[in-house]
Amino acid sequence: MIRVLVTGACGPAGRSLLDQLSARGVTAVGCDMMPEPRADGIEVLGVLPARDPGYLQDLDQLVLAQNATLLIPTVQEELPIVAEDPPFQALISSEETIRICDDKWLTGQHLAAAGVPVPATVRAESALPADIAPLGLPVLSKPRVSRGGRGVELHDQLNTIPKEQGVLLSEFAPGTEYCVQMLRGLGQDLCVVLEKTALREGRVGNADAVRRVEVPDVAEVATAACEALGIRGPADLDIRRRDDGTPLVIEVNARFGAQSAHAPEIIDAVLAWHVARRAAAEV
Repeated sequence: MIRVLVTGACGPAGRSLLDQLSARGVTAVGCDMMPEPRADGIEVLGVLPARDPGYLQDLDQLVLAQNATLLIPTVQEELPIVAEDPPFQALISSEETIRICDDKWLTGQHLAAAGVPVPATVRAESALPADIAPLGLPVLSKPRVSRGGRGVELHDQLNTIPKEQGVLLSEFAPGTEYCVQMLRGLGQDLCVVLEKTALREGRVGNADAVRRVEVPDVAEVATAACEALGIRGPADLDIRRRDDGTPLVIEVNARFGAQSAHAPEIIDAVLAWHVARRAAAEV
């Protein structure tokens, strides 16, 4: 019997994943630093915060105590920690891939070097006026390391642009935004393009509503990005169009995203891979 442990169980990504597992009758358990009960009876256990020095040991003990056969991490902050010394049950990309995806500056540099289109971006702490001018207005600022759309701001005037360390300044692509759900390297590769039809902050922010669409050029760019980064397992990409229609990769999260329920074939493929891997190990 398989038993899935999902981290970040009370966050958007983890909650969605547990909902999908519950609907399929899969035995699952969640963990979260602030556990809350679920209506479907799936147990959510407490765990240390991801940045606590004892987090990985705490997580390892949970995996063993719960007899988990598959660990799916969904918390952005925990990915670099888990990737350094992942339990064999963990579904996670390589340490190098996670390191690059966790840093939006490194992600952009790596993708640009591979020929994948990304927004023009500079580091705020070292940017001169001549570096910022080509970005145009509005300028988008965001933390170099953060979760999802947290800390993203648009600046319509140059005098409001931040200059502190750890902040990136980018051109703003005003066209349609997508969150692309990907699966790579588990026997079948999947790509589901979701168009964001409502953004939390108006012009930017996480998606409050999405719809599935067939957009070949966006799927092609998302696939190229995952190949360049060496993604193995699930990934959640933000892609947005320039005025001229060019799709730009804004962000790559090497994990399940909050909208994964709109691409149910991805968790189905993960479960099929897991069952096959366990069967092969028992031969």
